[in-house]
Amino acid sequence: MLILTSLLAACAPAPAQPSAPAPAVSATHEQALARVEAQRVERPGWTVPGTPPELNRSVTVRYRSPGRATPRAIAVLMPGFLGGAGSLDRLARQIVVLDPGVQVWAVDRRANLLEPQQTLQAAAGRTSAELQRLVREGIPPRAANELVYMSAWGLDVTLRDWRTAVLEARRLTPNVYLGGHSLGGVLTGLYAAYDFDGTPGYRDVRGLMMFDGVPGGTSGLPSVDERGYLEGFNTALGRSPGLNDLEQGRASPFVDVPVFSPLLASRAAAGALLAARDPNGISPGGLVPYPATNLAAALVQLDRHYAPLDAFAVTTGQAVGAQESLSLPAIVINGWNGKGLSVRSIEGPQAGVFAVGWQPDPQAPTDALDFVRRFWLPTGDYLEWYFPSRLILDITATPLSTRGSPLENRLKVWHTAQVNLPLLGVAAEDGITSEASYQTYAAQTRTRLETHTLEGYAHLDVVAARSDRLARWVVAFLR
Repeated sequence: MLILTSLLAACAPAPAQPSAPAPAVSATHEQALARVEAQRVERPGWTVPGTPPELNRSVTVRYRSPGRATPRAIAVLMPGFLGGAGSLDRLARQIVVLDPGVQVWAVDRRANLLEPQQTLQAAAGRTSAELQRLVREGIPPRAANELVYMSAWGLDVTLRDWRTAVLEARRLTPNVYLGGHSLGGVLTGLYAAYDFDGTPGYRDVRGLMMFDGVPGGTSGLPSVDERGYLEGFNTALGRSPGLNDLEQGRASPFVDVPVFSPLLASRAAAGALLAARDPNGISPGGLVPYPATNLAAALVQLDRHYAPLDAFAVTTGQAVGAQESLSLPAIVINGWNGKGLSVRSIEGPQAGVFAVGWQPDPQAPTDALDFVRRFWLPTGDYLEWYFPSRLILDITATPLSTRGSPLENRLKVWHTAQVNLPLLGVAAEDGITSEASYQTYAAQTRTRLETHTLEGYAHLDVVAARSDRLARWVVAFLR
């Protein structure tokens, strides 16, 4: 998708420098996280004509304190762009440990059902040789022309699948809260404003939580009118397909670009499993074009020192024994400024060094080994391999309100001005939002806003950090 880089770059504020070391996390705390129960649950989702029945599903991974069946409150959380339920695993566990009366339900969007996770699960139980093969070759992706039905998996379907879980949660407790990270924060605001056949979404829940993601944060994108929505439109990077292209199979129904595709996602998952098992072993190749350890190969494209896009950055450490240079992609995206010039590109090992290694930073917000260990879990992957192109199109075309627009009846975001719920807005200092972003959004609603900033955090640190600071704000909000 040509709009992919623009969508992410337009969200990013000016970068800031890390200002706070990560608090120490005890082994006892980690053991408590491990004791939290997690169960993957599938329910019938919204029925979409043309979609195979087994894919019309609403999927959540449900976290609860052991033996605690009846919750006081439930937080139903949506992952971010290209993210799966697994990306919320650490935060969900932290919340439950702090308040055993709370359950967290992490959403896996229906496209995650297209992933052959059984292949990775089988490989994880075998010798490292099978994982090494998957890192090199990946899992063959499904053909785009067999998935044209994904052209219907846009905003309406995503929100209605989510609502299936919300309404089930309401049968267990009236205290149901909606939230999400990154794009999940955007979708949280859109759910609240959405018209579900006469019922505004905000009436379903008691409060909203947005973690480094907020509606209106992509205002740097071109305005999309009805013709552009149907026929495609121009961006700074070229032509982006419209709905007609997707429905007629002239464009990929899922994100398939050089920096992200189902094939790359499968290799990344296998690489993370391999890094968790043997961090200092030599990577079999496939993730980076030079000799590197498994841990370095898994992290070098995501760590903030090397990631050109703020939306794909985490803070875990730094490469060692690497020959580095300026990052051309970072300069193209961010310009000749602090961010563009601070990001580095690795050319290969330094002279006399066999392979690039990775040095975890104990003061970094996120623990390197914990990050790769949670990247693939039996309950849910960190990534959404087949992210629907239709959802990107719909998000791009959706302002804070569609009332009075030509797309009013396609994208029913009608009730923004009436949203009157408490809102917790949390920004990462080096992420893609700021407290001002939430204030701008809240001014268009009737929300009662509480904001915080996670100093020194990159965008992905928000839900992966070793500290439970965000979880403490969430628990206080849920009370």
